[in-house]
Amino acid sequence: MDISLILKIAGIGFLVSVAYMVLNKAGREEIAVLVSVAGVIIALTLIITKTADLLDTVKSVFEI
Repeated sequence: MDISLILKIAGIGFLVSVAYMVLNKAGREEIAVLVSVAGVIIALTLIITKTADLLDTVKSVFEI
């Protein structure tokens, strides 16, 4: 596993936290929550794709 996935997730987290704070200070709490949920979904999508690749590799190694 390379470090690019970790950096992508950290970047998403940083951008989402900044956007959340800005929107929260502007009085847009509902939109801030939606932004944070969208960030979590994007991060989970990245993790799920890498997990699927890992499972495919395990299947090919053990010839399942």
